[in-house]
Amino acid sequence: MKKETLPSPKGLDQLVQALRVLPGVGPRSAQRIAYHLLQYDRDGAETLARALEGALSSVRRCAKCHNFTEEEVCSLCRSPRRDASLLCVVETPADLAMVEQTLSYSGMYFVLMGRLSPLDGIGPRDIGLDRLLARAGDGEVREVILATNFTNEGEATAHYIAEMLRSRDIKVSRIARGVPLGGELEYVDAGTLSQALLDRRGI
Repeated sequence: MKKETLPSPKGLDQLVQALRVLPGVGPRSAQRIAYHLLQYDRDGAETLARALEGALSSVRRCAKCHNFTEEEVCSLCRSPRRDASLLCVVETPADLAMVEQTLSYSGMYFVLMGRLSPLDGIGPRDIGLDRLLARAGDGEVREVILATNFTNEGEATAHYIAEMLRSRDIKVSRIARGVPLGGELEYVDAGTLSQALLDRRGI
């Protein structure tokens, strides 16, 4: 005789499915999080729900750089201390935050909110390359720095953007690849070391 499974409340099932949209959260993890919130931290769950609702209603994309903001143009794009002649192109807001943490870049940004991936149906329009072209050609930008990731999709995106901009006589550069700061050659993978040799510079 087949054992019947215990039906779970519809609301619980919906919560589990909703949690699965988070990166790295599979069915079991989503179920554990849902049980934890409902059993031990209902106040935390309500805070999370309010924060999500508030963010969805107030956070938008900056009209100039496409980073997240609550205003039409973000504070970074409005800052008179930023160098408007430099435009750094990144894939995500998280990438922008990482570049800012280096404290070595003082220019402007353009956030693609993705990368080219034909297999997933993501083309140039889906990542706003028409808007990037308009921004790069506004007369202020003298150099576009491509800081997309060094994945196959990131490299393809950088190549596509470089060709698009070079055809309009806009200077394009790419962030360097190489040995990490403090790294020892013995532990660096061959591909990274090879690229470091190719990207060598004079001292």
